[in-house]
Amino acid sequence: MRRTAPALALCLALAGPAACTAPDTEPPPAPAGLTARAGSATSVHVMWEAAAQRSGVTAYQVFEGGRLVRELPAGKTMVDVTGLTPQTGYAFTVRAEDAAGNLSAAGPAVRATTPAAVAEDRLAPSAPAATTGGPTGPRAARVSWSLATDDTGVTAYDVYQGGVRIHTAGPGESDAVLSGLQPDTVYTFTVRARDGADNSSPDGPAVDVTTPPSSGSGPGTAPGAFTASASPGAVTLAWSAPDTGRETSEYQLYVNGKPTTVIQFGVGAVPAGRAEHRITVTEPAGTVWTVKLRARLPDGNWGSFSAERTVTLVS
Repeated sequence: MRRTAPALALCLALAGPAACTAPDTEPPPAPAGLTARAGSATSVHVMWEAAAQRSGVTAYQVFEGGRLVRELPAGKTMVDVTGLTPQTGYAFTVRAEDAAGNLSAAGPAVRATTPAAVAEDRLAPSAPAATTGGPTGPRAARVSWSLATDDTGVTAYDVYQGGVRIHTAGPGESDAVLSGLQPDTVYTFTVRARDGADNSSPDGPAVDVTTPPSSGSGPGTAPGAFTASASPGAVTLAWSAPDTGRETSEYQLYVNGKPTTVIQFGVGAVPAGRAEHRITVTEPAGTVWTVKLRARLPDGNWGSFSAERTVTLVS
């Protein structure tokens, strides 16, 4: 109940300011970007955009046809609604909840129809044969893949990042825009195809996408001034450590486009500023390497790649 001026004055006189704070009755905004995709004959994958931090959202409620089916913490913005009926249409809405228990409006409903069930389908789809990707800005990327095949038909494509599914696309789709990323960060994406019996294919080829720095986001995360030089039986790498806010003790080395090793500096041995690492090689003289590396960031992600260098081994 909204307090009138006389009532507020009396409250202040009797109880003090702390007891007279007006309650939070303003609901958060409705979740945006809601989508629903049938993942199998009995499940639908529902996704939406995360609320802005200033909105104070602490949880989401997922409804099907006005019936509450799932409650999720604010850090989750997707869910598989299972136990559905094949060849049936469903309508989903999502509401946001704040710490005071205020619920947002539901927003427009999205619809999805489950496909027909296929008895005893145990054959997984083929893996998407190709995956490509690139940034669309500091906080988003577009990932594309080739379509897969299946004996009963592909019903969905699942995009994974770091082994975690982050997006589901429909059976006829071959790309997706992924948002909520961090600027100046390397992300590795893979795609799996799924059929109506929830059989998933193996991962398609992985693709690395590096988001560009954003304006005012601070220094970049790529190792600087990277060099590679050959000597008999060895290759010496040198670089300037990125400014990540603390000592960088772990780097991932790529040779000829593939990760080969993780270079780790022990406690007390982390170089300040300029770092150097020597690799013993057994390949014959004349072998050509292209090398690059990236640093492990404080948040656990890999940072941006250094420049790529070409070096010819010598005997």
